[in-house]
Amino acid sequence: MSLSAIPLALRIQVRERDNNTCCYCGMLQAGQGATFHVDHIIPRSVGGATTLDNLALQCPACSLRKSNKMAAVDSVTGEVTTLLHPLRQTRNTHIRLHNDGTCEGLTAVGRVTVDTLHMNDPLPRMARALQRMDVSGRQA
Repeated sequence: MSLSAIPLALRIQVRERDNNTCCYCGMLQAGQGATFHVDHIIPRSVGGATTLDNLALQCPACSLRKSNKMAAVDSVTGEVTTLLHPLRQTRNTHIRLHNDGTCEGLTAVGRVTVDTLHMNDPLPRMARALQRMDVSGRQA
């Protein structure tokens, strides 16, 4: 969906509600070169509405990997499992963010989300790690 298809006021509400943080991997918008996407949790292609309760702030890496996906096969159980729904599920229950920027799936939902969105690819992982450091270079 083009940026203009989501009204500006609604995009502002999403950014404020999500505290300028990717709802999937926890990356902060601050210090990133690319603008985070306001995108659908349930894709429009399957009937998802352009409403506050179906939009989430997503870093470009998560947004582009998520695309219109809603589920994937869990590598541990072999079962089809839904991706994290960031407004209905608590990210920290399903995904642990380590100080080195690595995302660890704690549940089937967390594992399929981490794997499907390639959260541990080098660039997003390093960006999250840098955000977790304080100005002295130590982990915050």
